[in-house]
Amino acid sequence: MTTKSRIAIELSKIKGYVNPKIKLEQYVTDSEFAAEILWNAYLDGNIENKSIADLGSGTGIFSLGCLILNAKKVYAVDNDMDALNLAKENIKDARCEFIHSDVNEFNKKVDTVIENPPYGTRNKHIDREFLIKAFEIAEKVYSMHKLSTSKFVEKVARNNGFKVSKVFKVKLPLKKSYDFHRKNVEKIEVGCWFFEKQ
Repeated sequence: MTTKSRIAIELSKIKGYVNPKIKLEQYVTDSEFAAEILWNAYLDGNIENKSIADLGSGTGIFSLGCLILNAKKVYAVDNDMDALNLAKENIKDARCEFIHSDVNEFNKKVDTVIENPPYGTRNKHIDREFLIKAFEIAEKVYSMHKLSTSKFVEKVARNNGFKVSKVFKVKLPLKKSYDFHRKNVEKIEVGCWFFEKQ
């Protein structure tokens, strides 16, 4: 039987970025955090037998988790070919389609979007582009953002006809990935918003 802890163990085995790109805000997503989000989405009935878009899929941690939880189809969408190649190494499942594309150009309708977009620290309001695309293609959206941007995130949702059903709040551990990082692990306050179309 699949459990949240089993998912976290499986997700901890995936290959992370070798040379992360700061302009794309690439970080390795913590497996415990990913498992928590995925397990909640699964319990909400929004993964099993559903079509999922993982926007900004990176190395594929959320895509793989959805497949473990019996998603019908997963689209792993990323504009970085290096990240997609790593995702292809991490995921050997015919239900996953890897799409090298800017998020704005992806137009397939799906049941659920699960996304951990760039937080907009390098590219201002890039997170807004991900949210708006998610709202265009699905009626259920799980999206991760810094808690400090709550008002902005929720306003974008309201303006696009979505309501906040719940928010999971965590202190996300970010491992040292770049030369300018001073600490080995930095904890940042992150929320995962579950939005539903009104």
